[in-house]
Amino acid sequence: MAAQNGKDLLIKVDMTGDGQFETLAGLRATRISFNAESVDVTSLESQGGWRELLAGAGVRSASISGSGIFRDDTTDERARQLFFDGITPDFQVVIPDFGIVEGPFQVTSLDYAGSHNGEATYELSLSSAGALTFVAV
Repeated sequence: MAAQNGKDLLIKVDMTGDGQFETLAGLRATRISFNAESVDVTSLESQGGWRELLAGAGVRSASISGSGIFRDDTTDERARQLFFDGITPDFQVVIPDFGIVEGPFQVTSLDYAGSHNGEATYELSLSSAGALTFVAV
């Protein structure tokens, strides 16, 4: 895979609940992390004393974070309302030349900041709230 432009990693939210996704506008930095808990099943009989893990066990999760500036009233309002309502709509994360991750996420934090001589900024964090799908491109 060749080097990719960071601005092509997009976070999109289902705006109306009918699969109509729009990019969260104004993001300057985005990140997605995948996590899997391990289940240790090591015993005295483990070969050579090496740790053994139970395949397919444990909880899998994903987290998304982003930061940027206010650019679009519609998506800014949607992100804010998702936080206050505590609902878990579908999001898409477009990873350039890799694929699209889609599934329910909850907005778990929303931070606003601004300085006297600068622009107002925001940061948001999302946590997976169900099964995710991946479609390769």
